[in-house]
Amino acid sequence: MAQPDTKKFFENLSGAGKSIAVLTSGGDAQGMNAAVRAVVRMGIYVGAKVYFIHEGYQGMVDGGDNIEEASWESVSSMLQVGGTVIGSARCKEFRCHEGRLKAAHHLVQRGITNLCVIGGDGSLTGANLFREEWSGLLEELIQQGTIDEEAAQTHSELHIVGMVGSIDNDFCGTDMTIGTDSALHRIIEVVDAIMTTAQSHQRTFVLEVMGRHCGYLALVSALACGADWVLIPEMPPGDGWEDQMCQKLSENRADKKRLNIIIVAEGAIDSYNKPITTDYIKDLVVKCLGFDTRVTILGHVQRGGTPSAFDRILASRMGVEAVLALLEASPTTPACVVSLCGNQAVRLPLMECVQMTQEVQKAMDEKKFEEAVRLRGRSFENNLNTYKLLSYRKADSELPNSTFNVAVLNVGAPAAGMNAAVRSAVRVGITEGHKMFAVNDGFEGFYKGQIKEIKWGDVGGWTGQGGSILGTKRTLPAKHTEKIAEQMRIHNINALLVIGGFEAFECLLQLYEARASHQEFCIPMCMLPATISNNVPGTDLSIGADTSLNAIVETCDRIKQSASGTKRRVFIIETMGGYCGYLASVGGLAAGADAVYIYEEPFDIRDLQSNVEHLTEKMKTSIQRGLVLRNENCNENFTTDFIYQLYSEEGRGVFDCRKNVLGHMQQGGAPSPFDRNFGTKIAAKAIQWISRKLKESYKEGKVFTNSEDTACLLGMRRRAMVFQPVVQLRDETDFVHRIPKEQWWLKLRPLMKILAKYKTSYDVSDSGQLEHVTRIRPKESDTSAI
Repeated sequence: MAQPDTKKFFENLSGAGKSIAVLTSGGDAQGMNAAVRAVVRMGIYVGAKVYFIHEGYQGMVDGGDNIEEASWESVSSMLQVGGTVIGSARCKEFRCHEGRLKAAHHLVQRGITNLCVIGGDGSLTGANLFREEWSGLLEELIQQGTIDEEAAQTHSELHIVGMVGSIDNDFCGTDMTIGTDSALHRIIEVVDAIMTTAQSHQRTFVLEVMGRHCGYLALVSALACGADWVLIPEMPPGDGWEDQMCQKLSENRADKKRLNIIIVAEGAIDSYNKPITTDYIKDLVVKCLGFDTRVTILGHVQRGGTPSAFDRILASRMGVEAVLALLEASPTTPACVVSLCGNQAVRLPLMECVQMTQEVQKAMDEKKFEEAVRLRGRSFENNLNTYKLLSYRKADSELPNSTFNVAVLNVGAPAAGMNAAVRSAVRVGITEGHKMFAVNDGFEGFYKGQIKEIKWGDVGGWTGQGGSILGTKRTLPAKHTEKIAEQMRIHNINALLVIGGFEAFECLLQLYEARASHQEFCIPMCMLPATISNNVPGTDLSIGADTSLNAIVETCDRIKQSASGTKRRVFIIETMGGYCGYLASVGGLAAGADAVYIYEEPFDIRDLQSNVEHLTEKMKTSIQRGLVLRNENCNENFTTDFIYQLYSEEGRGVFDCRKNVLGHMQQGGAPSPFDRNFGTKIAAKAIQWISRKLKESYKEGKVFTNSEDTACLLGMRRRAMVFQPVVQLRDETDFVHRIPKEQWWLKLRPLMKILAKYKTSYDVSDSGQLEHVTRIRPKESDTSAI
């Protein structure tokens, strides 16, 4: 089939004759190795030579063995390793002209004119300066007689692409930097562990997290664990904050809460730029309230450990994008940074990002804190606004006067993060002045009348709980519309928030259709996607999918490690997901799978045969272990057992096989920081939408609306959060297999194949285009990003 002209494939982008060097610099971050691996494999794939530069800029200055050619096998098994395998160092020598001259000489010696730098803003600024000086440095080398004119001519252009590796997420222009999500995992693991001991003794814990100049880690971990108080450099507390904090802590205790958590960024300051230390807070709480208080400083634990699934995928996507950016670079293109905006890869001019990052610091030094928050970007600003909404409980007299009743329920299978969404919805609803009702056991509980009012304190401590506390069932409302309408009359329900998976989508469609016969359903209704399968139309991501991916990746790591020291072994692993191949494909990308079988990409016996042969060839080299993932419904005849037996037979003499069915462990466990945060933010957004729609549809003493745009799904589409009428999503859905007809993550499949050494066609029309950093944004609309 001929490809449409709109697509451009990177077969036209050849790296033949080019040399790319990759280095990690500055503080290490989990996921750097995944980025290095992706740069090396993509570089080799396009025909370029790829070099490691060990020990960051120091290795470039010292030359010699520090600059070493990389092979395909040399990056095997590094995906799951934290830190950076090729080493990182802070280099004083590179800061002076002499050092950069030596570095230029060492690169020219090896024919390197493409540099991929993974580090923070300091490392990237250094790279940009190096590029600006490049022609001058070559001139000097000619004068010294170190290189000749011809070499200078051949290497006249130095191209630079940066990837931001920093756990602080302190770089403007990018929503997430490599390492941030893993650092949040470490923090949340500690907070969850501390909560159990704090509860036992009714203690207050003061936690210090990293972030000298940026409060992102403190802010998001406070959101993700429901901390009582957070202190960050971008939002110094006003005068009298000590009394306010102590009052809030004692109110929470009076509300039957047995513990308090206070999170402090290491760079926290008051409005006079005076540091606020953990010891100061501890002494304050002890003196004012007499609470038993302990301090925990997390320190370098946050930098350590294995990278999360999100960081592995982010780094792999960015690594491939960086190589494409280098191949497309011309003398006129500025040095760029590849990053993620929402779920979309973007390229931004490196110095624009650096200048904006420096402007944040300048604004903070000048005490322009609101300006600093705005410059940090929309992701930071939205986190901060959500935290403010949820953290402060207004007195009843302060609440807006609303007479609306809003019901919240879970539908379908449990997904980690559902409870965080319910907590957020309840608290934001109360703040908006509504009466919130919780429905137990989905629509089954609804028609049986299991509906009761839910208060602010009832949802305390819910963010970290897995599963569904409200209870959830797969029952659809169509057969019970009479009874459900009756319950809505009894409780006077004016709006509905449904949190769940594909069933929730079907429920909302059925309720929309029931509006014709029951005016009780002529109210604002909103659905939040929450399912590990990530198979709901209208959204790129669902609550619960990230937790599940982490469970898959963690298990794959362990399974692979179980074979270390034994002979060559291939593991066949079955994942959940119904007919949706998201978990298998994206899990495969994060775990470094050799092949992934899914329903959306049909395969036959010839494909299986070629996969086995491909893996057999690979296992004849120094590669010891193979990983094959299979989605549970990818093919009714090529079962997990069949594939296991096929690989066992065909691989005889080269490798042996083992099989694993991961089962329900993919559905359990505490929600990941991403799912807690995602659930919290989209639920808050949904309730604000419901409030607007209630005001618009309230006429003559009652709520009535039957328009399409009041029965919506709130989903993340590329860069934005969008409310979409469920009726309009009907045509985008394959109801037989319960999947959307188009799925964005299928574009990641070729990337996974390239990293597993397959020749494939990779559509680069969706890769990042060079954009500029936006400063002044329009007022927040329904489509603003989370």
